[in-house]
Amino acid sequence: MKSVIVVGSGIWGSSLALRLAETGWRVTLVEQHQAGHVRQASAGETRLMRCSHGGEEWYARMAWRARDGWRRLGARAGEELYAEAGMLWFARTPDGWEHASAQVLKNLDIPCEVLDPADGARFFPDYSPAGLSHLLWEPHAGVIRARRATQVTARLAESAGARIVRARATPAPGAAVEAGGEVLTADRVVWACGAWLPELFEVPVTVTKQDTLHFAVPAAWTTPGTPAWVDHAAAAYGHGDVDGVGMKATSDVEGRPYEPEHGERAVDEASVARARFYLARRFPSLASAPVLFSQVCQYALTPDAEWIIAETEPGVWLLGGDSGHGFKHAPALAEYVAGILDGEYGPEPRFGLHERAPARGLRTSGRASA
Repeated sequence: MKSVIVVGSGIWGSSLALRLAETGWRVTLVEQHQAGHVRQASAGETRLMRCSHGGEEWYARMAWRARDGWRRLGARAGEELYAEAGMLWFARTPDGWEHASAQVLKNLDIPCEVLDPADGARFFPDYSPAGLSHLLWEPHAGVIRARRATQVTARLAESAGARIVRARATPAPGAAVEAGGEVLTADRVVWACGAWLPELFEVPVTVTKQDTLHFAVPAAWTTPGTPAWVDHAAAAYGHGDVDGVGMKATSDVEGRPYEPEHGERAVDEASVARARFYLARRFPSLASAPVLFSQVCQYALTPDAEWIIAETEPGVWLLGGDSGHGFKHAPALAEYVAGILDGEYGPEPRFGLHERAPARGLRTSGRASA
């Protein structure tokens, strides 16, 4: 029986552990805290699920497969982990990100529709089309209950036979991990430790502080009902009230450098002001809505926003750099990485440890998918 140690029980690590445990691997899942702990990027209340990725077919195709994975996972868990509420993209120009996304989705037969800006009034209790060229509607997009999904996935991995080790992990020589004073060995080690990855390895990843905000809104803004929304050009995104924590309206602008283990957990006033400014423009009646719930999270990003899926030495794999557009892919990504570990194929060259040049486009608003 092949063996693997997965370090990190965020959504990528937990999903991979589940996939491997169910396909005959002996799995050890190492986590210093526990799945869904508040310092994990995966522990945000929600993430967006969408297939639009500009001109990128690879990610759009994987997201469409992941949608089915989320639906199966929810059915298996006996609870709704994915609310398919749809998503509206607010396009500022006729030939930008949204136009490219629509072309890719149509080529892949993923349902979408280009709408007039005024049509947005059909989707929201209050809405202004100011400054918009058109809308892109993804009817099968929506909102993932992220923290709960992470907890459920880790629990299912354990039920499938994965051994859970609660300890801080550090690399040991070869395909091995030192955890809690013990050296664990396996045929493969996968480091899927998110914002902690650049502390342990030389990787092109920076970690930034990201504030997420939810506002108290009337019942008419509840999701499902109110769709998710993204304004790519304004780096703003959100969705209606899910489970009573308020309407999410927050910024995708990268924050200041952040240390994930000990960094303070209070949101910045500038983040609140930025969200309110956007609400006043797009949903004017919510401009003065009080903040109901907030979280501090983090991005762990490569300069080009492409992921890292790379072998550093025989049997040792790094998996990360996924912030902003990685969460939603987890069920399909786990299957993809499992194939790599099984030797069926190699990872896409884009995911290597080569030098990365900055590029805008992949991540796009949606850590909630993001």
